[in-house]
Amino acid sequence: GSLFLTYEVLALKKAVTLDTQVVEREKMKSYIYVHTVSLDKGENHGIAWQARKELHKAVRKVLATSAKILRNPFADPFSTVDIEDHECAVWLLLRKSKSDDKTTRLKAVQEMSETHHWHDYQYRLIAQACDPKTLIGLARSKESDLRFFLLPPPLPSLKEDSSTEEELRQLLASLPQTELDECIQYFTSLALSESSQSLAAQKGGLWCFGGNGLPYAESFGEVPSATVEMFCLEAIVKHSEISTHCDKIEANGGLQLLQRLYRLHKDCPKVQRNIMRIIGNMALNEHLHSSIVRSGWVSIMAEAMKSDRIMEASHAARILANLDRETVQEKYQDGVYVLHPQYRTSQPIKADVLFIHGLMGAAFKTWRQQDSEQAVTEKPMEDEDRYTTCWPKTWLAKDCPALRIISVEYDTTLSDWRARCPMERKSIAFRSKELLRKLRAAGVGDRPVVWISHSMGGLLVKKMLLEASKKPEMSAVINNTRGIIFYSVPHHGSHLAEYSVNVRYLLFPSLEVKELSKDSPALKTLQDDFLEFAKDKNFQVLNFVETLPTYIGSMIKLHVVPVESADLGIGDLIPVDVNHLNICKPKKKDAFLYQRTLQFIRETLAKDLEN
Repeated sequence: GSLFLTYEVLALKKAVTLDTQVVEREKMKSYIYVHTVSLDKGENHGIAWQARKELHKAVRKVLATSAKILRNPFADPFSTVDIEDHECAVWLLLRKSKSDDKTTRLKAVQEMSETHHWHDYQYRLIAQACDPKTLIGLARSKESDLRFFLLPPPLPSLKEDSSTEEELRQLLASLPQTELDECIQYFTSLALSESSQSLAAQKGGLWCFGGNGLPYAESFGEVPSATVEMFCLEAIVKHSEISTHCDKIEANGGLQLLQRLYRLHKDCPKVQRNIMRIIGNMALNEHLHSSIVRSGWVSIMAEAMKSDRIMEASHAARILANLDRETVQEKYQDGVYVLHPQYRTSQPIKADVLFIHGLMGAAFKTWRQQDSEQAVTEKPMEDEDRYTTCWPKTWLAKDCPALRIISVEYDTTLSDWRARCPMERKSIAFRSKELLRKLRAAGVGDRPVVWISHSMGGLLVKKMLLEASKKPEMSAVINNTRGIIFYSVPHHGSHLAEYSVNVRYLLFPSLEVKELSKDSPALKTLQDDFLEFAKDKNFQVLNFVETLPTYIGSMIKLHVVPVESADLGIGDLIPVDVNHLNICKPKKKDAFLYQRTLQFIRETLAKDLEN
């Protein structure tokens, strides 16, 4: 018995000891480490095998205890491995990243992300051996090296005589048509029934979302596949807002197909953003997280997070935040984007600032720096001090790092493809309830809040706050609202009629344009109710208003919101020598428009930020 015990101890010690020369020779190689099981069934049965297994467990505990006593800095079973200390550090961090203690896990991921002196094979080792939580944590860590992320697995081959466009159509056809509004049913049906030839023949550029039609398509006799794919993607975005439809997308190979499209259209930001919207919506469903990770999307989004393009980075940040259940409790639904902080941070977040755009606006382009000569919709931030495509993310985040800055995007009939739908129009009441629900899911109301809106977005803010006041579950939003900034918001109905005929579809579908007057009961009620409500809650209010006309084309100029219309009746009213479009776009960081906005935020949240 003594001889048997001695033999087993020596055999086990030899098995868990590495020759350092072997380690040196293998440094530049990468391996995937897996647990192996013997194919010989005889080895896995019998009393002798069970006894040997239990003996190995006991001896392993003895060796671990000895390591703790004799080599305290590496008090871990890996201490018995005869390799250099820096090699042990890699394995110890991997071990800690899988700890049952959350604090230990988070600290291990942070240490990994801050390490920049490792060899290439060491980064690859972690990439191969880490679990999904660690991988997502590294993707959401600002300093992480991209070598932590393996390339996505190979995509399945296309079916014979098929194309990505055809497979996208098949994916769309496989999705249920239940639980969808009439507009999505209409466009889904149209996408599946019409051929490319008939699409090109339609007038008005139906398939060009937000563009100028398809004049180039006539020379080819058909709509470019990228444009048809865009149309299908728009419909799938809406499907992905329904959990059961997300399951169908995943089951039918949608994660791989969307990844193929993402790679094919690397030079088409619109296509890529719609794909990221779909993945972000799917990430709201925790049971799909493992499939999203396995398909390689975390690696792709880790790279996108480091992009100079704010829109691309923000879409990627939304996906990863929805995947990160370790540090993020909130869920960011479609159209809700966190501009700051986009990475994991130790900085305590003490308040929220929300940005709500108006008609023809968007979550990012509305809040860009004022254009000098020509319109700039999106450019890399090569020099943030010279030009920024989103001043809340670039300027405000640096001046007030303790804020969570959120920008929202919602459908407007002038800027969205749904404008062409003959089936329905969405009122401001519908939009306000929908957006309020999304913001509450994102945790808005858990901290002090300042609302910032432009143009018609101000009416949406008013309606949301009034809606929240009627619902007990939304009371936190009201109780934590500290202030509101309005950029050229028309508070009186007489000036709303100067907007286009589409305004009535967004606001009050049952009203004619001529009814959008100062005597309109609906508008008057909204104005009066909010004014009384704001005074009762003692909201701090700041109103900016344009003094210059806005040019529409080369022939028409319009003073969209005159000073008298922007006077809410409470708070400061500040005229600014800009037009309607530039009232929310400061020329530079030291411009009065931005500095006064920053001053209002700091003063309104002073008590909250100092604690």
